[in-house]
Amino acid sequence: MGELATTFNQMLDRIETAFTTQRQFVDDAGHELRTPITVVQGHLDLLGDDPEERRETIEVVQDELDRMARIVNDMLLLAKAEQPDFLRPGPVDLGELVEDVRARAVALDDRPWNAVVPPGPVEIVADRGRLLQALVNLVANAARHTPSGTPVTIGAAVDQAGEVVLWVRDEGPGIAPADHGRIFERFARAGTGPRPAGGAGLGLAIVSAIAEAHGGRVALASVPGGGATFSLHLPSTASGDGDRRPAEAR
Repeated sequence: MGELATTFNQMLDRIETAFTTQRQFVDDAGHELRTPITVVQGHLDLLGDDPEERRETIEVVQDELDRMARIVNDMLLLAKAEQPDFLRPGPVDLGELVEDVRARAVALDDRPWNAVVPPGPVEIVADRGRLLQALVNLVANAARHTPSGTPVTIGAAVDQAGEVVLWVRDEGPGIAPADHGRIFERFARAGTGPRPAGGAGLGLAIVSAIAEAHGGRVALASVPGGGATFSLHLPSTASGDGDRRPAEAR
């Protein structure tokens, strides 16, 4: 009876935590969506007959609607990350993945985009599309938070323990130690300054969800003034289920 009572109490604690997390998520989502709705409503209320004013209003409204769409899509993605069909595993060549991310990064802005790849072909079992999405999120984050022209490096490697590491390293202002844990939370942001345009605080939460879905984790190495390195640490068989030992150990 004592063991049953302990198990029951643990179950109640998990349910309470789940409800609290869900309620907080809904509250945060409502806050994030309320702002663009207010902006759209305010501009429409003040809309006049001047053609130039109408054009500017339409541009603002379209930008805010696009931002709302991104927030909703990101929220749906995070919800789907908890479903068993979130990943579609297949063979992924690490070098090709890094070069693909670099090719997409070049379109973001004019800065040195460097790539570091393993010597020779290295394949893992993972969802290539999701890993690409996570790395592109990190690249876009680096572009937003670092001065124009500073280099960013995208890399991949297999460490001595057989763990796959994918990273994005910048030479920007860095991140305060107090923010290292919380910036991966939904709707969180580092520091106290305004969030960059277009950011809703979900990008790093998505990166973390993708890493965890593969049976891995996300990490941050940074000090103020010393740049930041965001990395995904994945098992060699990173399909999210099954045998996660390094290939050479199987």
